Amino acid sequence: MDEHPRGGRHYPRSTGEFQSWFPTDADCLDYLAWLRWPQGFVCPRCQNPSGWVVAGGAYKCASCLKHTAITADTLFDRRRTPLTVWFAACWQFATAKDGISALGLQRTLEIGSYQTAWAMLHRLRSVLVRPGRDRLVGTVEVDESYFGGEEPGLRGGRQKGKKVLVGVAVELQAPRGLGRCRMGVLSDASATSLERFVTENVEEGSTLVTDGWSSYPSAVRNHYVHQPINVKRSGQPAHVVLPGVHRVASLAKRWILSTHQGSVADPHLQSYLNEFVFRFNRRNSRSRGLLFYRLLELAVDHDPVRYRQLVADSKSKKVPPVPPWRRGQPPSLDRPRVQRLWRAAR
Repeated sequence: MDEHPRGGRHYPRSTGEFQSWFPTDADCLDYLAWLRWPQGFVCPRCQNPSGWVVAGGAYKCASCLKHTAITADTLFDRRRTPLTVWFAACWQFATAKDGISALGLQRTLEIGSYQTAWAMLHRLRSVLVRPGRDRLVGTVEVDESYFGGEEPGLRGGRQKGKKVLVGVAVELQAPRGLGRCRMGVLSDASATSLERFVTENVEEGSTLVTDGWSSYPSAVRNHYVHQPINVKRSGQPAHVVLPGVHRVASLAKRWILSTHQGSVADPHLQSYLNEFVFRFNRRNSRSRGLLFYRLLELAVDHDPVRYRQLVADSKSKKVPPVPPWRRGQPPSLDRPRVQRLWRAAR
């Protein structure tokens, strides 16, 4: 889209506007069609820019006559959850300062199954990493941090056996302040793992500020300006020597403990880190509605994500049966206007 998105025209600026813009599933579907083809329908098979709407809301190409659903080959492909529920979930996911848990989403949107709410949020997390996104530049702090509970007999450092090792990189702004950050799960603290993390997330030629860990010199090689700091010799604690990465890691851990009650499985940790990075890097955005717009923009440009791709363990524990009165698909928010029932109540 050539025109920079503007609030009130391209995306809702408040919850009130959101509710007035998307009261029905048809309104949501039309918005997705506009996001996917802002200049008009283009056939995904033959790239023909002409077609018409047929029964069911799909487009029919004027050249190859292929039928294309608006949500086909997007994150919303073959959905069973109504779009009004999806949009409400996207709005809460994007605009809430600390995000929302699957249990909270299930309760607020009356979703009968926890697994449905959990899968919806994980599908949204899967689109947050934009292909070809810009890497960090300038002066960048890099360090590692362990996420998860402590284990008996293991103290600090990079000892094996701890929960999950996470690489953290954050831009330093002059004279003070933090820019963007990146976080990624590491298999270990070897030079190979650190080199992969740094090259994927930091632009070559940047200045890397790290501690004195022996793997960093060979990891950064000659592609970066390396400024190692020996924490022990400095006489100061690590969070003072490298304040940026420790602050970001601390905020991420606090967010997991508060919003998600610390209940994050190791195989899914990277998805939660992606959500934290997405929100942290846009913390100064003036409009939360713009985050909603960006989220849907990524969703319509993303391939479908099936439930089997989200489940880490195919032999997962049995899910307790859903009570009969809670079964069925999530109710649509597309409902007729209520005639002020409270006036009739006596």
